[in-house]
Amino acid sequence: MEKIPITKEGFEKLKKELETIKNVSIPENIRDIEVARAHGDLSENAEYHAAKERQSFLYGKMQEVENNLAISNIIVLKSQPSDKVVFGCFVTIADSDSGEKIKYQLVGPFESDINLNKISVTSPIGKALIGKSIGSEINVQAPGGTRNFEIMNITAK
Repeated sequence: MEKIPITKEGFEKLKKELETIKNVSIPENIRDIEVARAHGDLSENAEYHAAKERQSFLYGKMQEVENNLAISNIIVLKSQPSDKVVFGCFVTIADSDSGEKIKYQLVGPFESDINLNKISVTSPIGKALIGKSIGSEINVQAPGGTRNFEIMNITAK
């Protein structure tokens, strides 16, 4: 089974999510099922069916997070800056057309979040950045066509 890279921070976040599912969400759901059962006829009890559906979702989510933790490979991030783009580093790129600059952190797929500017090393832009250095130009196939970027800066934080 292929190991998936993850930062220690991302691994801890997954563990916390699993604990919340096991210790908060599932017990709440069990109480919801018991309350709905007390309302009588289960065949026409929408609350009961909704709670059972939620139970199925929670157990599926719990299994997914457990599997993600099992195949995770924690990568210890270096505090020294690198001259090349590596897992965990922060990279500032500029759009060659608009000049717009954006700073991303390269992380594993389990912790990527575009809203936090964390992109996966397995994404098209992540793959294009890995191993490149400041001044390198990259071409990324995007839904709207090919986008061109220049690497402006690489930092450890």
